[in-house]
Amino acid sequence: RSFGGLFYETPVAKIISVSLALPNDGLAAFRAFLKSEFCEENIEFWLACEDFKKTKSPQKLTSKAKKIYNDFIEKEAPKEINIDFQTKNMIAQNIHEVTHTCFSAAQKRVYSLMENNSYPRFLESEFYQELSCEQYPDPKGWGTEHCLPWCKSKY
Repeated sequence: RSFGGLFYETPVAKIISVSLALPNDGLAAFRAFLKSEFCEENIEFWLACEDFKKTKSPQKLTSKAKKIYNDFIEKEAPKEINIDFQTKNMIAQNIHEVTHTCFSAAQKRVYSLMENNSYPRFLESEFYQELSCEQYPDPKGWGTEHCLPWCKSKY
């Protein structure tokens, strides 16, 4: 499946598709949820990597790589992501000769973390429930008995 030009077959593709399937506030709701769990750096890193991979100019690629490294990877980075020592070392070595794939291993790890931990909790959270209720309170127009379960209390 394709979500805004991104191709993924795993359930976490919904992280990105939330912003497409539920217009206006999907990604914002997921970000707010991650912020409430003190892990918003994961989606920020993942999105920065997606932007990085689309960069054509070698100068911009190098500049963006340094920013990503300084913001998310290096020890004591302001938005340091939780990745293993080997992955950090591999990035530190590869950062000197930047390629479009220098953050791929870290991005996959962060994606997996969101898929297995954050996303299932997001679906159960008030952030998602409020968002889906606002977008689809009565999907077929049949009255509140057919609303999404968590929306009934709003009517």
